[in-house]
Amino acid sequence: MKSKKITLLIFILVVIAQFYVPLQMIFDQEDIIKTGTEFKFKTAPIDPYDPFRGKYITLFFKEREITVQNNHKWRSGETVFTTLNTDKNGFAKVRSISKIRPKNNESYIKTKISLGYPNSKIIIDFPFNRYYMNEDIAQKAEKIYQEFSIKKKNETYALVSVKNGEAVLKDVRINEVSIKDLASKK
Repeated sequence: MKSKKITLLIFILVVIAQFYVPLQMIFDQEDIIKTGTEFKFKTAPIDPYDPFRGKYITLFFKEREITVQNNHKWRSGETVFTTLNTDKNGFAKVRSISKIRPKNNESYIKTKISLGYPNSKIIIDFPFNRYYMNEDIAQKAEKIYQEFSIKKKNETYALVSVKNGEAVLKDVRINEVSIKDLASKK
C-alpha cells in the first residue's frame, strides 16, 4: 500500500515537471519579447531555398564579422558575449565581444564564434538565424525574402528582443513590412 502511494507521488511529480519545464521556457521567451530591448539586425542574401531545411527562413546577418585584436585568443566554437548598440539608422551594431558576461546594464547576447581569420577578424553566430513560420506560408516567405534581400534597394532585417544575454527573434521585415504579411498576400 505504501509503495503504491510513493509510486503515485513520483508519477505526479514527473507529470508536473513535464509541464513546468516547457511552460517556463515559453514564459521566459515571452518575458524577453515584452521587456527586452529591441534591435534591428540587417540581413544579407543567402543561398537558394533548400527544401530539406523545413518550415523556416534561414537568415544571414551582415553584422557578424568583427575585427579583434589578438585573433589567436579566440577559438572556433567558443561562447562569447556580444555587446550591442545601434547605428545612426537604428540598426544593431556589435560594439565589442568578451569572454566575460558584462556586469553593467548593457545590451548583450550570448553567442558563439564560428570562425577566425588570420587577419584579425572573427565571425560570430547569432542564436536567432532561423525564423519559424506557419508551414502554409513558409516557402512563399523564403522566396520573398530571397528576392528582396538580393535587391540592394530593399531593406531586410530581423527584429530581435534582447534581455540578459538572451535573444528572441520577433519578426523578419522587408521595408518595414512583416514577411508574414507579405507572404499571406501573394
